[in-house]
Amino acid sequence: MKAVAAALAVSISFLAASVVLAQSRSSGKSAVSATPKYDPVIYAELQKAPEKARNRTNPLQNDPDAVAAGAILFAQHCAECHSNSAEGSPKAPSLLVREVQTATPGALFWLLTNGVVRKKMPVWSKLPEPQRWQLVRYIKSLGGPAPAGDSPVPKP
Repeated sequence: MKAVAAALAVSISFLAASVVLAQSRSSGKSAVSATPKYDPVIYAELQKAPEKARNRTNPLQNDPDAVAAGAILFAQHCAECHSNSAEGSPKAPSLLVREVQTATPGALFWLLTNGVVRKKMPVWSKLPEPQRWQLVRYIKSLGGPAPAGDSPVPKP
């Protein structure tokens, strides 16, 4: 009888530990490494850029060093929230999505300059203008994932 009681006590302890572990995993808090769910509303801020801002062209578009300089700036200022690979994190959205990659350089520059304070995107207007354009050049160089319908069809 004592063996059955001991086995029952161990089983109950194991069950309680399993319940606690399961609750902690599903507590609603995202793990730091979790990729955020895609939400197109997040990217609506890009559409708020005024037409004049959207139509601006990147003066560093053809600068061969702009992407590398932008990558360094991204690592210093952006990766903490958007992740090193720009795929997003619980803190900030992915920059690889279609909405960002098809946005005009001017719209991205406008967003960097003005931020989205209520969404915790900092205002980067104190960053010199050439550096903001380097960031835009880097972000656009990431290209993002290929659209689902654009993958080449293998030939038989």
